[in-house]
Amino acid sequence: MKKSELNLPDGMNLRPVMAADRPFIESLYKSTRDDLKTIDAEAGFIEELIEQQYHAQTVGYSENFPNAMYFVVEKVSERIGRVVVDFGPNEVRVVDIALIPTARNQGFGQGIIKSLQYAAASSGAPLTLTVAAGNIAATRLYAKMGFQPIEESPTYNLLAWYPNPQ
Repeated sequence: MKKSELNLPDGMNLRPVMAADRPFIESLYKSTRDDLKTIDAEAGFIEELIEQQYHAQTVGYSENFPNAMYFVVEKVSERIGRVVVDFGPNEVRVVDIALIPTARNQGFGQGIIKSLQYAAASSGAPLTLTVAAGNIAATRLYAKMGFQPIEESPTYNLLAWYPNPQ
């Protein structure tokens, strides 16, 4: 995927993840796990649990999406997040998208998703993603962006956006 294939908002960029990004990616993951930080346990145990969950996510992504592309999201050359995308033969799958706390709820994620919708439409494929069943705000946002539920479970829902037929 080339930057010219995306229509990113001003100042935003996706670049491939590099080895030097690992501490940022780990810190970003930790910032998304507030659910585990509220467990009634010692801080060391919670930290270890979050590290185990990060490792499980990393292994799971590489096993389930071996051809996925990993990108750092930058805004004016500052790292603000990560997106993992799998360009499969029948769909473009957003495997994961995460932003640092100060970049959330500012439209950056929506801008990335719109850009990926553009890339999916260019290839004539649907854009799919999963959202936690309890994440009402994200589900509403995705619905406004044209996503429809195609599979539902107690924990996660699979949503799809279909490009307009030409």
